[in-house]
Amino acid sequence: MGLKTIPKEFRHITTRTTTFPYLCVMELLKNRYNDAFFVFLNANLKKAFPAWNKRAFLQKIYDTGWENRGLKDRMRHITLVLGDHLPGSFPEQLSILKKAIGEGHALEQLFFPDFVECFGMHPEHEEEALNALHFFTPYATAEFAIRPFILRSPEKIMAQLQEWADSENHHVRRLASEGCRPRLPWGMALKPFRNDPSLVFPILEKLKTDPSEYVRRSVANNLNDISKDHPGLILDIARKWQGKQARTDKLLKHACRTLLKQGNPMAMQLFGFNDPAEIKVKHLSATPDPIHLGESLEFSFELESAKALGKVRLEFAVDFMKNNGKTSRKVFFISENQLNKKHLDVVKKQAFIDRTTRKHYAGKHGLAILVNGMEKAGLNFNLILSE
Repeated sequence: MGLKTIPKEFRHITTRTTTFPYLCVMELLKNRYNDAFFVFLNANLKKAFPAWNKRAFLQKIYDTGWENRGLKDRMRHITLVLGDHLPGSFPEQLSILKKAIGEGHALEQLFFPDFVECFGMHPEHEEEALNALHFFTPYATAEFAIRPFILRSPEKIMAQLQEWADSENHHVRRLASEGCRPRLPWGMALKPFRNDPSLVFPILEKLKTDPSEYVRRSVANNLNDISKDHPGLILDIARKWQGKQARTDKLLKHACRTLLKQGNPMAMQLFGFNDPAEIKVKHLSATPDPIHLGESLEFSFELESAKALGKVRLEFAVDFMKNNGKTSRKVFFISENQLNKKHLDVVKKQAFIDRTTRKHYAGKHGLAILVNGMEKAGLNFNLILSE
């Protein structure tokens, strides 16, 4: 799920780098399915279908399992209850839902496209289903619901997405890109596109200069997904697109973020980060050592060069001890600057706090300083879990 799908007030706490526990975020989001939302939904359903029985609907919604359901399970539960309570055939049900969906509540209303995924997969309903996803996506993104349709008929549905890439509505244009991301977070993986993304590229080519940053961001994320399996293809595209428009150059930088984080030499050169052979990292130190779980490691170092440092991408890596006694490296961004000086002092902190995305283990850890993707200095330190 992209951040644009998540209400603005929650976006800052959905990133992996936050100290706010991810499960707490999900708890906050799932609780947006509350009495106030169901008043809104039932009013819209009653307006769309006067015979709507809101009491019977709510009794089914608030069943004995409701409290224990997570966000996605609540979405699917609402979808299934709607399927039981809406009259008529699938097209007749869609007619009611199209009248019932409302402005706002983008996250909560994801069950509208989910309804299409659950009940519209029969081939005889494909045209109505696709039209419904096109209709719903400006209100609640259909990027997840379109994916089983793509897997069933890749060439046909990708041709449809190419048509949607010409839409006047930026939500529909974004769906054309976001819906076919090979590795969409929270979404069904499109394994055929991980193996061969050739059907995706015509859509991204069409949208690379889109006037909406919302759409271009999706193009960048799609390219970044592909780069994890086909780095050479993305570097070839970046060379082809680069230097034509400033907003496309920005898109490419975001698209190559994984390659840059990996220190890919060709990606570094493409964005002006030259070989840092003449840059030295001196006086790297870190305190405290040992560090206790819950504390922050403060480290400092100096950059030095015989001439101006130039364009420098600074990162640090932590080699985290795993439960099996081996280490796993994670790279963290520090800064990216054009430095017209020969010396730079850097001080940073890294918190060691257990999160749902990372559990810490006692033992020897590593710290490395990366300049333009190249490791220039390192040290070891010890983590202690308790006194």
